[in-house]
Amino acid sequence: MNDQIHSGGSDHEHGALGDAEYAEFMELAAQEGFDPEEVEGAIGDAGHGPLPVLAVVGRPNVGKSTLVNRIIGRREAVVQDKPGVTRDRVSYEAEWAGRRFKVVDTGGWEQDVLGLDASVAAQAEYAISTADAVVFVVDATVGATDTDEAVVRLLRKAKKPVVLCANKVDGQSGEADATALWSLGLGEPHPVSSLHGRGTGDMLDAVLEALPEAPAQSFGTALGGPRRIALIGRPNVGKSSLLNKVAGEDRVVVNELAGTTRDPVDELINLGGITWKFIDTAGIRRKVHLQEGADYYASLRTAAAVEKAEVAVILIDSSESISVQDQRIVTMAVEAGRAVVIAFNKWDTLDEERRYYLEREIDTELAQISWAPRVNVSAVTGRHMEKLVPAIETAIEGWETRVPTGRLNAFLGEIVASHPHPVRGGKQPRILFGTQAGTKPPRFVLFASGFLEHGYRRFVERRLREEFGFEGTPLHISVRVREKRGRKK
Repeated sequence: MNDQIHSGGSDHEHGALGDAEYAEFMELAAQEGFDPEEVEGAIGDAGHGPLPVLAVVGRPNVGKSTLVNRIIGRREAVVQDKPGVTRDRVSYEAEWAGRRFKVVDTGGWEQDVLGLDASVAAQAEYAISTADAVVFVVDATVGATDTDEAVVRLLRKAKKPVVLCANKVDGQSGEADATALWSLGLGEPHPVSSLHGRGTGDMLDAVLEALPEAPAQSFGTALGGPRRIALIGRPNVGKSSLLNKVAGEDRVVVNELAGTTRDPVDELINLGGITWKFIDTAGIRRKVHLQEGADYYASLRTAAAVEKAEVAVILIDSSESISVQDQRIVTMAVEAGRAVVIAFNKWDTLDEERRYYLEREIDTELAQISWAPRVNVSAVTGRHMEKLVPAIETAIEGWETRVPTGRLNAFLGEIVASHPHPVRGGKQPRILFGTQAGTKPPRFVLFASGFLEHGYRRFVERRLREEFGFEGTPLHISVRVREKRGRKK
């Protein structure tokens, strides 16, 4: 579908490259024997900004994950039928009729964890917060259940475009079952068999009509609005306390009822003469007998806050060992492409022994984000709170940094000369040239004569950071390998 890559109507067909830089780059690509369409496609893939988001929602066992696999064209989404299993959101990039979008599988919620109402509300909250459009999947062979009706009520409140998918319609005999779903009041039910692919094309055509060309969310500076900072972290790390300390007053009240669904709190706070919009995700408290459910709803809320933000300030309780949940939240922020600041809270409570072991934990458990600015704070005493804003500003600067193509290629030439790729199978792949196709976060596309091993790609990323900074931001690096000349003749 490479010939359809630019049909989405983007205003940034050349990524971050201006017309003159793009023309110069394409000339260089031609000299190295790359197909122009292939190069354009690579820049388009690497340079696109945030994609519109399609959330696939519905009760368990209606075929959501099967439908997601059908949309993305491969088997990746896994259905888990075990009750009470908490599962992070899973998202995939998809393309239909030349338009790319992100598909989010919201499967995994169980009615038995905190009750029907809380389960439905958590999923609907997720759809409200992160999606540009929703596919609501209903089992046509069962018909509309009370759970389905509850989802419908909450989706109506969301005021987002909804495409109704009547799943498990495997033949003409099932069409009548699908027709009965008009009663839900969501418009035309699209009869689909996600297992066999029947009707999915027509449904995806309706999805494209519902999705915007680009996400509605525009980040602060484009509209002159405040920067958006998400305070995220596992329950009880002090997010609300930190927000109150930053604000200089009690802005946030913590709700101790586990599983209570509540929209993240947005607070405009003036710091150092600059207005920031802080998105607090507090409101979940862990109860032992509801631990899995509470953690699951917390992860939904965290995901929603990250999607809305430019910078994720990740709070970690320094008095406790760095947990798997901490690492999961870090991964969520990095994969979302947000600038990252790590704030170790409760630093004033540490003794020398705990500090020693914490430093070792940071080196091992958080090695993947060694590039993120770190502040050691106390939300209770206010210790080092003045360091938070400079760290955020540093992360934003790295997130928005762009290296001109000429300077980047001079740098890549130095790397190839001083640290060539190891010889593998009698061949030595080489980086030929590259460009930075986008920012927020920085996205690079490198063109090479052969496959670059993962270790060498990590080396290139490390050298990019050493040379150009990029503190506080993930880097996305994609590699395109030159195919043999004459392939298209």
